[in-house]
Amino acid sequence: MPHTSPSPQDSDPSTPGNLSSTTIALLQELVRNGCENDLTPDSGQEIRNADTLEKFFAGAPVTIQRVEPHPGRVTLIVTVEGTDPQAEPLTLLGHTDVVPADASAWSVDPFGAEISDGQIWGRGTVDMMSLTAAMAVVTREIAISGRPRGTLIFAGVADEEARGGLGAAWLATHRPELLDWRNCISEFGGSHLRAADGSDAVVVAVGEKGAAQRRLVVHTEPGHGSTPWHRTSAVQKIAEVALRIAKMQLPAAHDDLWRHFVTSFHFDQSTEKALITGAEDDVYEIFGPLASYAHAVSHLTVAETVVNAGKAINVIPGTASLELDIRTLPGQTDDDVDHALRTALGDLAEEVEIQHLISEEATISPTDTPLYRAIEETIGEFFPDSAVIPVIGSGGSDLRFARRLGGLGYGFSLYHRDSDWATMLGRWHATDEHIALDDVDLTVTALHRLVTRFVNPR
Repeated sequence: MPHTSPSPQDSDPSTPGNLSSTTIALLQELVRNGCENDLTPDSGQEIRNADTLEKFFAGAPVTIQRVEPHPGRVTLIVTVEGTDPQAEPLTLLGHTDVVPADASAWSVDPFGAEISDGQIWGRGTVDMMSLTAAMAVVTREIAISGRPRGTLIFAGVADEEARGGLGAAWLATHRPELLDWRNCISEFGGSHLRAADGSDAVVVAVGEKGAAQRRLVVHTEPGHGSTPWHRTSAVQKIAEVALRIAKMQLPAAHDDLWRHFVTSFHFDQSTEKALITGAEDDVYEIFGPLASYAHAVSHLTVAETVVNAGKAINVIPGTASLELDIRTLPGQTDDDVDHALRTALGDLAEEVEIQHLISEEATISPTDTPLYRAIEETIGEFFPDSAVIPVIGSGGSDLRFARRLGGLGYGFSLYHRDSDWATMLGRWHATDEHIALDDVDLTVTALHRLVTRFVNPR
């Protein structure tokens, strides 16, 4: 039977046993606010979640700022001022928008936030309202427990699903002083992977791939649809372009992060060598349900996503375009991308215009830092026999803005062993998105431990 939790204001988060119930109640409110971002400026309306979060912090000894670059697109910044200006600060970045949900395809109300079978169901429960709620709960608990040594900031950020143009990207460009970017925590971490020898590891995101979106445009002579003889339609030409791009050889990674990832699985030597030195595609099947992810984070990837040609059925179009979602690895440049595309196009290259859309370099944070060590120590408290594996995300997060401003950014949650990485990845943006209540509990408990360890070091 569906279950509802009390209002987050009905629980005292300062009692450790209430951290979980408070987080679940707040998570339900955030999901039910339905801040769907369809990539248009007037969607999202994160003002609803900002209002919920501001109400949640009412009465706590914090400073609250609201930032609204566009009507309804509100980011809420909550600061717990530290007592020691020399102590390391910590910023928790939790986005408050979600991707749209097709309610007709769901077996439950995507914005009902119902609880059943030990799971909470709804759009954003995994990406990333459960972590955002946990961040808010931990920040409030730290605040009412007494000022920490290091300043703690929680930001409920708008517009992450549209690459942050009205959220973190806007802040980083226009008002960077509102956040401390030196040490940041956000999404994409805490899942488990099982090695070939049965050992367990927990992943921590230390970076993410870049973006190099392109539009390929071709031109031919337009004409009347009734006289097509010896006339090449732009549709035919763009189709040939698409075929060549689909067959292109994708540059592979050979860096330390990829080698560490591969060796953590404890494959046999021949498989390990094949993966590290640049394998044929078939060898990635050994990763099982993680094969697509493993291939993505070891290669430049090119996805053909949008085609445009023609407007009237009786006109042979003279222009057509193909849009490509391209994700780059650390160190790969725009020039590298364009060279790879021209090589794939071959003798057509001179006839194809390559237009640059969004271009963002891949970002990565080092692992020899106090914050990363605190993450390792915190995971070790809960899973002492598990390795901690640094990885990069195949998609994007708000952490890239912290890294570009010279700060550190790591993805952190913590899930139980049966919440393996492939399972959790499969729930992002998925129909019937859901997360286990036990994982919400473990995440808020571990996050509280991490934050306390970092802003109140012994």
